[in-house]
Amino acid sequence: MAQQAYMTETDSGGSGPRRSDRFRNLLRVRGIWRRGIVLAVCAVLLALVMTAHTRIPNAIGNLGSLVDTFLPWLGLLIPVLLVLGLIRRSATALIATILPAAIWLDLFGGLLTDKTDTGGDLTVATHNVNAENPDPAATARDVAASGADILALEELKASEVATYERALASTYRHHAVVGTVGLWSKYPLSDVQAVDIRLGWKRAMRATVTAPAGQVAVYVAHLPSVRVKLEAGFTARQRDKSADALGEAIADEPLTNIVLLGDLNGTMNDRALNAVTSQMRSTQGAVGSGFGFSWPASFPMARIDQILVKGAQPESSWTLPATASDHLPIAARVKVTGD
Repeated sequence: MAQQAYMTETDSGGSGPRRSDRFRNLLRVRGIWRRGIVLAVCAVLLALVMTAHTRIPNAIGNLGSLVDTFLPWLGLLIPVLLVLGLIRRSATALIATILPAAIWLDLFGGLLTDKTDTGGDLTVATHNVNAENPDPAATARDVAASGADILALEELKASEVATYERALASTYRHHAVVGTVGLWSKYPLSDVQAVDIRLGWKRAMRATVTAPAGQVAVYVAHLPSVRVKLEAGFTARQRDKSADALGEAIADEPLTNIVLLGDLNGTMNDRALNAVTSQMRSTQGAVGSGFGFSWPASFPMARIDQILVKGAQPESSWTLPATASDHLPIAARVKVTGD
């Protein structure tokens, strides 16, 4: 009886949880929400950078353009934040990670689907062949095998131009080379001229291609290179000036169907190329599958080689197999519209 009385006095009321247990459970639940505040802040900051990347100033080292160029890769930070949130067992961090994930999908989710079509009446391709290409003849044969009706080549070394001409002669009856860029076509070329992109030497050209479906103004351009330097940031001033000049030339083009092929040394996200990208459509963005990264060929991280159209309608866009160059060639199929 004494033992029973003792148990009755010390029991908290049957088999229910003790107050101390309920208190510990409450602290545990609160801890799930209180932990990971720093991770949550990082997730929100990441979301802000992706949302407002165009507002990041270029005044210091062209930081804004640098972020623009590699913007898709910021998505790699999202699974890192997710894993850290799980390790910390933080509900706050996990929920906060949803924000940058949603923004990334809004920006780039459309590139993850295959939007290619089977239409079009003109296949175009472009390739920066690299001035130091160890096998230009093989590179020329590789890109010609793509079946392109129109082929643009950039970074042509003067001493190797004849090699490309010989290798492509059997596929393309018409061609023109201006400075370090060239255009090869199965259809007649006319009105071939250099395009002044304010460099002091020729790295852009324009020609009229008379295709079966109609005339097309084809521009080939190789904008100045950019560099990422610790002491200077993203050095792109000359590239930006040339992009403005190229945009002016395209805006003044009298023909309805315009195709721009080339190495623009910038992505469609880079606000410094707005003079061009604001008036033209990217075939990869419109009808491609995936990001279509083209550089560097060994581990593509950015699509700096572009096929842009105005008037002409993009139907499909894709990346071609690697050659001996440090860039990947790219191709697209477009439909020529009526004037």
